[in-house]
Amino acid sequence: MLTELLAMVQLAKSSYFYTLHAKENKDVALENKIKEIRQVHPNHCYRTITALLRRDGMIINEKRVLRILRKLQLLVTSFHHKSRKYSSYRGCVGKVAKHLIRRRFETMIFHQKITTDTTEFKYYDNGNINKAYLDPFLDLFNLEVISPSITKHPNAQSIMYAFNQVIYITSNCPLRRTFHSDQGWLSPTEYRLKMVQ
Repeated sequence: MLTELLAMVQLAKSSYFYTLHAKENKDVALENKIKEIRQVHPNHCYRTITALLRRDGMIINEKRVLRILRKLQLLVTSFHHKSRKYSSYRGCVGKVAKHLIRRRFETMIFHQKITTDTTEFKYYDNGNINKAYLDPFLDLFNLEVISPSITKHPNAQSIMYAFNQVIYITSNCPLRRTFHSDQGWLSPTEYRLKMVQ
């Protein structure tokens, strides 16, 4: 009888038994909860969503949350790791200074060796993703940030302002000071200054 009915509706026997024994979607309640979280927090990653679900008393694995987010196509694409990184290096421009530190990034003398580099990072502000640029000047004696500079756009003016501050702050060093940077805004690579009397 079943074979005849399936032949009439042109349905394979295997398809009939598959749908008959198909498992119910056990993740319906979880999917709805994740959709609610995503509406309130559109930029939360799967780890944060998992933490919120656990805070609400659910025992859940991060991989399961990630699988559901992929299924519902709710993965966050705003913060993508393959976005272009900032580089202040413009090739060989002008005279290249000698590498005076020679990878000796330690010192026993306060304010003797100062290093800097520009770091780009992203921050979230009122639904918009913005970029900021940090230029910290570090004392290699104790890795203390002596003179930081932070701006929304990379420019030489803010770096030179922080650089002039660092020259003034480190003027109490009894020995010759070395200021080390990459081949970016501060060119040449290193400056050596005698003690300001």
